[in-house]
Amino acid sequence: MKTHRIALIPGDGIGQEVTPAACAVLDTVGKRHGYVLSYDTFDWSCARYLSEGAMMPGDGIDMLRHHDAIFLGAVGDPAVADHISLWGLLIPIRRRFDQYVNLRPIRVFDGVPSPLRAAGSDVDFVVVRENVEGEYSEIGGRMNRGLPSELAVQEAVFTRTGVSRIADYAFTLAQGRRKHVTSATKSNGIVHTMPFWDEVVAERAAAFDGVEWTQEHIDALCAKVVLDPARFDVIVASNLFGDILSDLAGAVAGSIGMAPAANLNPERDYPSMFEPVHGSAPDIAGQGVANPVGMIWTGAMMLEHLGHEEAATEIREAIARVFATTPLRTRDLGGTATTAQFTDAVLDSLG
Repeated sequence: MKTHRIALIPGDGIGQEVTPAACAVLDTVGKRHGYVLSYDTFDWSCARYLSEGAMMPGDGIDMLRHHDAIFLGAVGDPAVADHISLWGLLIPIRRRFDQYVNLRPIRVFDGVPSPLRAAGSDVDFVVVRENVEGEYSEIGGRMNRGLPSELAVQEAVFTRTGVSRIADYAFTLAQGRRKHVTSATKSNGIVHTMPFWDEVVAERAAAFDGVEWTQEHIDALCAKVVLDPARFDVIVASNLFGDILSDLAGAVAGSIGMAPAANLNPERDYPSMFEPVHGSAPDIAGQGVANPVGMIWTGAMMLEHLGHEEAATEIREAIARVFATTPLRTRDLGGTATTAQFTDAVLDSLG
């Protein structure tokens, strides 16, 4: 038996509900695929911030460093400003562990109608988001607070290293898929960083024979994701553009509650972190109705990263079978199934 040490951070809201659901699936599959996940649970959350004044302890990064992966449910609470929860936990982990790839697969499952009439099960693409620089920088500030002349400045940071490595990841991923990359840009309006992004992506594309690529302005790209999502294979984007695109794409797939994500350090110098896209959803927290698919699929991505590709595939196929062969749907998909009922159906589908 191979044992993997997992840092488990259920977080806030529905994270407390979908995390044990996903762990039950991961553990069940592990019994026949020769692995055991050993969980170290951390209470890092907005609840911790409200009681102790910090999302995580000062030595939190060091506490995570020697884990094989980080499995995070959700973070967020209406009583804590979003920039506090994000910069107090997620962004420090992403940056200290150089998790520069944010990977978000999008798929329309048979039996799950997309809000888009034309979107069918041929929709299957991946958003590759640059995860540690770009528009989400710490450079900037505010002046003249409270005065009519008050101003705020936020600097975007794009480096040749950062753009090159995310482009290389996207093109390499496309080589094993349908061999097409779409680069999100806005170089007609953002005159320094986006033309630089375009230049570096074009340079890296030249090294990948057989992979076609195009670039699309982000506003037109959003429209095309809505009008014809099946045309896309791999989309590579900056931190901000990738964040927006992947949430839009999650909605195309039926619900943002379905959307998984991974924060990857591809070189494996540091642990990678796996978290669904959906957030803490305080409006439904505690009701037992959250869709566990995003978290379960995120767990499958973690297994794949840990070298258990067959187990990951088995989980994805089990989810697909539940949607294709049963009427069970959680509230976000127009049904009445509870988190526990849907999770039990996935476990039954696994056999």
